[in-house]
Amino acid sequence: MLLYFRGCTAREKLTSISKATERILKAAKINYETLEDEQCCGSVLLRTGFVDDAIEQMNGNLKDFEGKTIVTSCSGCYKTLKEDYKKYLGVDLKVIHISQLLEQLIKENKINLKGNKDLKVTYHDSCHLGRHAGEYEAPRNVIQSISNLVEMENNKENARCCGSGGGVKSAYGELSNSIAQLRIKEAEDTDADLMVSACPFCKLNLSQNSDNMEILDLSEFVFEHLDSIDLDKDNDDGEIQ
Repeated sequence: MLLYFRGCTAREKLTSISKATERILKAAKINYETLEDEQCCGSVLLRTGFVDDAIEQMNGNLKDFEGKTIVTSCSGCYKTLKEDYKKYLGVDLKVIHISQLLEQLIKENKINLKGNKDLKVTYHDSCHLGRHAGEYEAPRNVIQSISNLVEMENNKENARCCGSGGGVKSAYGELSNSIAQLRIKEAEDTDADLMVSACPFCKLNLSQNSDNMEILDLSEFVFEHLDSIDLDKDNDDGEIQ
């Protein structure tokens, strides 16, 4: 059974991301489940130094993960579930990031997309998915299957942080905003029509600091380009609020 682990931001603050993801899973006819009482994966506690509390949190989550393949929208959740649960608990969970699943679905023609090669899109590498987990290509392959990818000057392992991770957004709001604004300026310099990120927390901070640049999560971007045939595969009205 596939477990869609939404993550705190996509579950509570940017629900359009989790809704778009679930619509894509339904269009691809994937049998999946979500957790009614989903808890934080423990990433924030780890990044802010509360290791013992994080381990307690992670142990409490294990009962929900046993025997399941986990797909998550959140890059921080992906890194934590894939690497930190093994490091601290000795548990090797089967985890995939939504960008990797989307890449697979596109390759296998499980979803039909409306391409627009005149659309210029730049991609923001999140720290957790990129530098921490080493995944650079899957989100780019997804974007290139739809549109024209234009890179920012600092990309992949050299990409600028969005400014929100590690507790910075909560503890040092002005610093977080200034870092995000640097990244927005870099995106604007590419003359891209929009920026795509594969991390809900990155999208949150970048969006809050952008006046002109449209920013979408990768799942939202794919959902916007789903063919109407796929949108008819479930009973929703095709709109994400």
